[in-house]
Amino acid sequence: MEARAKLSFARLSPRKTRLVVDMVRGKGIQDALTILRFSPQPSAKLISKLLKSAVANAEQKGTSDVDRLFVKTIFVDGGPVLKRFTPRAQGRASKIRKPTSHVTVVLADK
Repeated sequence: MEARAKLSFARLSPRKTRLVVDMVRGKGIQDALTILRFSPQPSAKLISKLLKSAVANAEQKGTSDVDRLFVKTIFVDGGPVLKRFTPRAQGRASKIRKPTSHVTVVLADK
């Protein structure tokens, strides 16, 4: 039995979010939440909420035991990039890129 959760259009850089996601891939759900709780990265809080959502989805489906769940797959895809400009010296402008991410997690029973 599998449970899924997806976070779309998160205002996080996909590259930085992948570093956090790599820490919890393949871990048990309790270990993953503990790792994320003590991670200083801003994306750790959102990934933690996403994992809790996937656990709630597993409970709703009625899987055998929530404590036996582990992170089967978790991946980050890049979303659309918001492009903005800021004024610079001598009438020029510099581009500011505000990337977004789509994070998908799948939990499975051991």
